[in-house]
Amino acid sequence: MEHKNLNKSLGTLYHPKSALIFYQTEQSNPDCYVESFDMDRNGSLINAHPLTVREAQQLAKSLRIESDDKKPFLKSTGVIGTHILKVDPTHNGQVIWYSKAQYRDLYFVENLGIPNGKAHIPTLLWIADRNRISVFAIKTDRRPTEKTKLCHAPFFNIHSSGSVCMGTVDINIKKTSSLEAFTNLWQEYFFNSYFSHLMHSHNPIKGNLVSLWKNLMENNENFPKDSLKETGLTLKNLLK
Repeated sequence: MEHKNLNKSLGTLYHPKSALIFYQTEQSNPDCYVESFDMDRNGSLINAHPLTVREAQQLAKSLRIESDDKKPFLKSTGVIGTHILKVDPTHNGQVIWYSKAQYRDLYFVENLGIPNGKAHIPTLLWIADRNRISVFAIKTDRRPTEKTKLCHAPFFNIHSSGSVCMGTVDINIKKTSSLEAFTNLWQEYFFNSYFSHLMHSHNPIKGNLVSLWKNLMENNENFPKDSLKETGLTLKNLLK
């Protein structure tokens, strides 16, 4: 029988390096003293000394990290909103949600010639994990069903697949993010960055995208849903 090295299959090995002993006086208001020991290769206690400030800080840091790692990922802080369509907290997580048509701030790079400011945008459907996000548009404000048809999101910096090019935006979604923090942070990343260009000449609307946003910014009109182009996908395609 072939000998196999099982160490790799056991995961990370931790070796004992030090130990703490807590001493306490027998009084009604006892004093406490902490002694720190190093360990030799045989696991024997050596080099006894009072716990230093630096050692105490390192201990506090490791305990804090361990506590943070045990916080549940994508747990709701209250009742889950009806805008949430799917939550999968495993691995990098995945959430699908939608946001209703709204009036909000948008930013464009200067060479597009589109003024920054507020404009009406359509209902959007979002799908994201900790590292990436895709965005689609929907022609209705009603809560999507599996049969809801998805349209291309009418913005720059989005591939034909719906995935968003975030450019130089520093994405930092923590493993301990609540469901609400996760969705809010992704929307902030998306809307607080500057729209700059079409991805591989993909035009997401019927017509000229620059002209569309110039008109919406200057005339404060509702978003024209008839300009949206269907992707051929439904929500069911994203739930697989």
